[in-house]
Amino acid sequence: MWSNRIHGLRFDGSAVAAAVLRSVIRAGGEPLTLFAEHPGEPESRLHGFDGLLVPGGSDVDPARYGQGRHEATATADFPEQDEFEAGLLAAAVRLGLPVLAICRGFQLLNVEHGGTLVQDLPSDSPHRDSVHEVTLRDESRLAAAMGVGSLPVSSYHHQSIDRVGDGLTVVGTAEDGVVEALESADPGVEMLAIQWHPEDSSAEDPRQQALFQWLVDRARAKREARND
Repeated sequence: MWSNRIHGLRFDGSAVAAAVLRSVIRAGGEPLTLFAEHPGEPESRLHGFDGLLVPGGSDVDPARYGQGRHEATATADFPEQDEFEAGLLAAAVRLGLPVLAICRGFQLLNVEHGGTLVQDLPSDSPHRDSVHEVTLRDESRLAAAMGVGSLPVSSYHHQSIDRVGDGLTVVGTAEDGVVEALESADPGVEMLAIQWHPEDSSAEDPRQQALFQWLVDRARAKREARND
């Protein structure tokens, strides 16, 4: 995510939560970041990669889903951030790469499939800054990866899914009905998309770490199949 201010830097920079990177490393992967301001096409930029992780960050520009901007909506500092990440998501699917989309990535995925967002949840919403319970759909890829049917999750988002995008299936919900997880309706697309932040507790909670393990394991399998 392009940020106008990063501690220790004189100018703007690109940042991703260290907890996300540590989670990938614990799973046996090597996290590499792609810079948004690059002229290359998404598919060419993903050449040599084995999987894609789109982490949390700023709000998606509401113009992408046909709405005006709510006063509480705070989009990315770099206007092309949405287009950059949307291009990578679509390219990863075309290339058959496994995808893990977290929070902003989850919302952007929904928007790119024609879905919409609630731009600002009530001020007392448990999703804004708390731990709450999520129920997973039986026999979903997500439930299989995490090995549970429900679990507490770390949540701090002020937006949520409104209309679910075409070709996406809801596989996780909170007690108040807020959509917490999506998968592709196409079983051949290896994608997990979640609203919460598994990196917050993945070092102590194997259920959350299992999401990163799923991504790395599937990426490794893709590489091995390609090299056979």
